[in-house]
Amino acid sequence: MEERKKDVIRETDAEAIALARSLMRTARYGALAVIEPETGAPLASRVGTATDVDGTPLILISGLSAHTKGITADPRCSLLVGEIGKGDPLAYPRITLFCRARRLERGTPEQARAERRYLNRNPKAKLYVGLGDFAIFRLELERANLNGGFGKAYLLTRDDLLLQGPAVEAIAAAEQSALDHMNSDHREAIDIYAAHFGRLQGTGWSLTGFDPEGMDLTLGDEAGRVLFPQILGESADLRRSLVEMAKQGRAARS
Repeated sequence: MEERKKDVIRETDAEAIALARSLMRTARYGALAVIEPETGAPLASRVGTATDVDGTPLILISGLSAHTKGITADPRCSLLVGEIGKGDPLAYPRITLFCRARRLERGTPEQARAERRYLNRNPKAKLYVGLGDFAIFRLELERANLNGGFGKAYLLTRDDLLLQGPAVEAIAAAEQSALDHMNSDHREAIDIYAAHFGRLQGTGWSLTGFDPEGMDLTLGDEAGRVLFPQILGESADLRRSLVEMAKQGRAARS
């Protein structure tokens, strides 16, 4: 039986890691599972999601919710993400993230950045983010189970899923001004990134986040992800990459 179980799990490779990170970055909602404090039973509910610059999931939840009471009493939780489309929902890839929830205190730089990134991804949340009973939690990753489709099961570690190093903080510091500039003055370039590098359909895409590995985009209720040709090492690399990618995309059109 043990040998059979091992055969089900594939060796983690670059393709699996890329899929896992994409599922996390493009998720706009997920199923959060916590332990109900009164009974010890599992409790699952749907929550809106975003990611911090390093890839850590972020959720914004009310203190009145049952799942908030659960992770306050016991921070162990899991988050299932993975968008579905037409046809069999079980045919689409999904990932279960095993985490420990940590509430971010208002007024701290960490909370301000998390709130900014969450609202960039989920702008409708501005209606209640300022209410006193709402708080943002970081779901600190420990491990994950990836189901990439039939016969494609993987076990991933925290290091497989998250970005690390000084570039994370460097890009975070430059992120919002770059987003504001691009969304205000370079809409055509954003659509080039979406179409040429992300193979995304439609026009009118907006940028919602930058990180050393890539950029996050939305168009209405759709979310997309575009990777940089090379992982960024410092904030100056962000502008250089955006300029070069726009040139390449325009050249491919002509």
